Amino acid sequence: MSGSRFLFTNGILLRTSDAPPLKSFLQTHPGAYTTSRTHNNASCLLFWERHMKRLSQSIQILSNLAPQLLFKSYHSALLLPSFSTFPIRQPTVQMLVNYSMCKVLPFALNERNDCEEFAITTLVSGNLEELNACDAVTEERMSKILDVHVHIETYVPPTFGICGNGVHLAVVGYGRQVAAAKYSDWVRIRKTLEKLRPPSVTELLLSNDGNHILEGCVTNFFVVCCKDWDSNDRKALRDYRNKYSFEVQTAPISDGVLPGTIRELVLEYDLIINLTSSCYIFFNHKETAPLICRSEGIQFREVAPSWSEQEIWEEAFITSIILAIQFFYSFSVQMLKNNSLRLLQHVDSIQVPTEWQSAQSKTWKDVSWTKKQFQVGEPGMITTVIQEKIMEKAILEGYPISNIYAATLSAVSVT
Repeated sequence: MSGSRFLFTNGILLRTSDAPPLKSFLQTHPGAYTTSRTHNNASCLLFWERHMKRLSQSIQILSNLAPQLLFKSYHSALLLPSFSTFPIRQPTVQMLVNYSMCKVLPFALNERNDCEEFAITTLVSGNLEELNACDAVTEERMSKILDVHVHIETYVPPTFGICGNGVHLAVVGYGRQVAAAKYSDWVRIRKTLEKLRPPSVTELLLSNDGNHILEGCVTNFFVVCCKDWDSNDRKALRDYRNKYSFEVQTAPISDGVLPGTIRELVLEYDLIINLTSSCYIFFNHKETAPLICRSEGIQFREVAPSWSEQEIWEEAFITSIILAIQFFYSFSVQMLKNNSLRLLQHVDSIQVPTEWQSAQSKTWKDVSWTKKQFQVGEPGMITTVIQEKIMEKAILEGYPISNIYAATLSAVSVT
C-alpha cells in the first residue's frame, strides 16, 4: 500500500511522482533528522516540542563532533572555518522548520484521504558554502547556513481492535558512532546489517560485545527483569508465597544510545511516580492464573541489559515514534482510542549469535542462534501499564497543527 508523498526542499515542492521514498532521500542527503507523526485525523503532532529539542541537540552534536555527517560537500576539516562550532538554539531551529512545514502542509492536507495520518520527517543539513561566506555566525545567518527539508508521507493506521503478535528481535551489529545524535547516514550504514536479519525478525539490535544490548536500529530497547532473582525465589513465586520486585533496564546514553523521544518519556520522573503508585506485577505462568499484586514500586535502572542474565527477563519491549508506520507491514498493531498510537511494542522473542565475533562476516543462514521466547501474543502487565502511561502523555502533549501556522505568522510579524 503506497500513500501520497511530499518533499519541500530548497524552496521547491515535490509531489508523489517526483518525491523520493524517505529511505532513498535520507541515504543521499547528510544531516540531522527526526520523524514524528500525526494522530486524531492529522490534527495533532506527537511530541512535537520534544522532537524539535532532540533535532536541535543532534545538529549541535554533529557540528561539534562529526561535521561530515551534517554539512553537504564536506571533504576535509580544513574546509571548515574556525568558528564552525556554533550554538544551536531550539527556537531558531523550530522557526525554520515551521516555515518549511507551512509551505508543504496545505498541499498534504488538501490531498489527504479520510482516515489517513502523516509521517513527517524533518532533515536539517549544513550549507558549507554559506558557512564559509560568513564572517561570523549570527541568528540571522542561520536560515542560510541550515537547509531544512520536510518529507511528508501518508499512511492508513491499522483497524481498531486488531490484536497482533509482538516483535521478534535479533542482536546482529555493533553500536553506532556519535550515537547521541540522530543522523541520516545511519540509514545507509545499517543496510549492511540486513544480511544478518532472519526472515521472521522485525528489528535488529546492536551490541558491542554480543552480551550487553544497546538499542535497536530504529528503536530503544527495554527489559523487565526480576530483581535479586534466584532459583529458590522462582519456586516460591510459583507457589504464590512471595511478592517480587522488578526493575526496568535500558542502556544509558553514555554507552552509545540515541536519546529517543519515547525512551525519554519512559524514564521521566513523573511517569515513574505514576507507575509506582498504580502498577501491577504480572508473572508469566501458563498452567495457573497469573499472580497480580500491588507493587510498592518499580525501579528503573539505566544499564545495558545483559544477555547472560536473560533468564531473569520476564518481559521486553521496544519504543519508537514510528513503530506503527515502520512495522505496519510486519504485524498488526492494537490501537488506542481509534488511533494507531502504538509507541511501544512488546517482544515475543530475541535471538543472539552463539559465536559473536564470527557472525559479522556471515549471513543469517550461516549463523547459529540462541533464542529466548517470551509469552506469545499479549504484552506483560508492566509493559501494558507503561504503554498506557505513555498514551496519556501523548494526548496531553499533542501539538495542534494549527499552532505551526500561528507560530510562523508570529515569527514573521516580529521580524
